[in-house]
Amino acid sequence: MTRLRVLVLLATAVLAAGTAAPATAQVQAAIPPSEPIVTWAASADFTLTRVTNQTVRNVMRTSVGGRGLQVSLSNAHGSSPVTFNAVSVGIALDDGGVKPASLQPATFGGSPSVTVPPGGEVLSDYLRGFLHPGTAIAVSVYVEGDIRRATGHNLALTETYLSTPGNHTPEADAASYPSSIDSWVFVESLVVTRGLPLSTVAALGDSITDGVGSTFGADNRWTDYLAERILQRPSTAQAGIANEGISGNRVLSGGFGQSALTRFDRDVLNQPGVETVVLLEGINDINTGASATELIEGYRELIARAHADDTCIVGGTLTPNEGGDADREAQRQAVNDFVRASGEFDGVIDFDAAVRDPSNPRLFLPAYDSGDGLHPSDAGYAAMAAAVPLRVLSCDR
Repeated sequence: MTRLRVLVLLATAVLAAGTAAPATAQVQAAIPPSEPIVTWAASADFTLTRVTNQTVRNVMRTSVGGRGLQVSLSNAHGSSPVTFNAVSVGIALDDGGVKPASLQPATFGGSPSVTVPPGGEVLSDYLRGFLHPGTAIAVSVYVEGDIRRATGHNLALTETYLSTPGNHTPEADAASYPSSIDSWVFVESLVVTRGLPLSTVAALGDSITDGVGSTFGADNRWTDYLAERILQRPSTAQAGIANEGISGNRVLSGGFGQSALTRFDRDVLNQPGVETVVLLEGINDINTGASATELIEGYRELIARAHADDTCIVGGTLTPNEGGDADREAQRQAVNDFVRASGEFDGVIDFDAAVRDPSNPRLFLPAYDSGDGLHPSDAGYAAMAAAVPLRVLSCDR
């Protein structure tokens, strides 16, 4: 899929707590000295969100920090061009507002608006200032006209705010945003640069990577816990985290979102700075009739494509599937045997061993079960992140 990337020209103001450039200033954005990396991402998909002459205020939390924040907006699943008429970025407050001193407009090739064709994406110009790790960022996007099924991400597990009619991107308070939804709309990733040779880890998966079963608004996905662990490392050993999970997704065929095989380039290989992908997906394939042999062939295709791109690929074992019958459990175990023992992945994370009940390995340990036998609880997601050997997140390719 073609990725529309707009070259960096100008940026205005400063994204930094407590400082801002004069509103009329036009300053040349210094190009940071290292390659860009993704500090936050959510896989683009069809949504049921309708946007009609409104502003959408998305809130997301970064992983690593850096300079030169850029916002990627997506029309990957649109059927017609979308014009993003105005975009602003700032540090989010808990009530849907934005810290006033941090609020600034985003530009695209120096222009406040940009039109993105169907299937396209656009990356904003650099915003000035340093963005700290673990910062809640609000990206407000105003679109004129009527977008019936906006491209976005269906399960945000946090509030996205919808405005009354009009362009409310310059407003720091939340008065014009009376309603909210649980989806990110238009925003596909946040990109920063660092003066260090850092990279991004992309987590490719389904609802277990998307965070189903975790507490709403708490950022308790396993990738969130992993980001916290990584930030405890020396600055030279840190990495950004891109969560590319889609609830209900499958490796081999479409359904909820395009299959992992179809979206692999867009969501992983084409993302700035990605050097490692963690693959944790396949339960939905098994639950809809795929065999272990078929799923393993899908894994092998992803491995080959990653290696052809000089990208490391780490295999994650499939976690318990209480609703599966004996045959599905046998397929899951066969897939996990391949992940653990084949040697075809560049590393292995045994998520299954981290959360299963030792006395009944086909089930979650009760404390790690969200209650449906398929998705972890907050404690389960924390255990999954703790089970990641950080050394496997990089390899020599």
